[in-house]
Amino acid sequence: MTEMREIIREQSQNRELTGVNGPGPVTDNGSHKPLSLSEPGGIAPDPSADSKITVIDRGSDSAGASQLVLSLFPGIDLLGRGFEAEGFCIVRGPDHLWGQSIGSFHVPTGRFDGVIAGSPCQGFSLINRQPDREYSEWALDQFARVVTEAGPEWFLLENVPTVPDVAIEGYKVQRFDLNAKEIGAKQNRPRHFQFGSKSGRILVIDRDAPGFSKHPARHIEPCCLASEGNKKDRRSWPDFCELQGLPRDFDLPGWSIAFKYRAVGNGVHVDVARVIARLTKSATRSQLSVRVCACLCGRRVTGKQAMATPACRKRMERRRKCENPDFQKRR
Repeated sequence: MTEMREIIREQSQNRELTGVNGPGPVTDNGSHKPLSLSEPGGIAPDPSADSKITVIDRGSDSAGASQLVLSLFPGIDLLGRGFEAEGFCIVRGPDHLWGQSIGSFHVPTGRFDGVIAGSPCQGFSLINRQPDREYSEWALDQFARVVTEAGPEWFLLENVPTVPDVAIEGYKVQRFDLNAKEIGAKQNRPRHFQFGSKSGRILVIDRDAPGFSKHPARHIEPCCLASEGNKKDRRSWPDFCELQGLPRDFDLPGWSIAFKYRAVGNGVHVDVARVIARLTKSATRSQLSVRVCACLCGRRVTGKQAMATPACRKRMERRRKCENPDFQKRR
């Protein structure tokens, strides 16, 4: 085990020096050249993607270097696939899909820079008329346990907007929403994220930056759902994959049609994952001059603004009510 750890550490150092699976080759002055988005296999290149996220400040640490990230509840891991396309090295944890359980999974402390996950959401979803919260809450607890064991600098959790707050000691947590159509995708797919950081880093989601679409495509497709494979009028498999940011020839050999749709429909849009991966690399410290909305949605504010939109003010009002002890008693 010790020898294997040394090999992994040596390979990680080599990646940072050569740019393999990292942010790009090293220049004469020691900085990294931008990673071309056309390099990662299987992802359609976006000509405007290199300017999707404005890098505010990398700080004095290794925020821009290749990072080792643990992916929990991966399934076919579209979230991890997006991070891989941006130069992160992904290690996938156990998954129920392969007959494994996170309950018996443990990790060494200090090996991972980040932990990402899309934990089971059925128990928190408003679409589910008879939600069974027990498993979803257990999975959320397991996620928090593994993050605590691993002790990474940051973590990212994807789930539905009604998911409880992830409160892990030592981490400042930011909640935000991002819709696939906001980055130019042809699918109306809103997703909710919680980003936690030890150093107080925040993700500045500059929706006015190049790559974010103020005027989405004329025709926006309905959200790709896991249940679509059971419908007679389902979209074709190539179309379904493309709408999720996958190549049209993507396949899961040996799986039933319904199970294929379920696996892909449960995932995060690959291009949304790529945008968040880039945001993670360029995350700023909260004490810098960049000011963001008080609800921590990631939108910038200027002047005397405290919140960016009316929806942000409503979100803060709901949060204050939930934090009020009298309100909790009434519930």
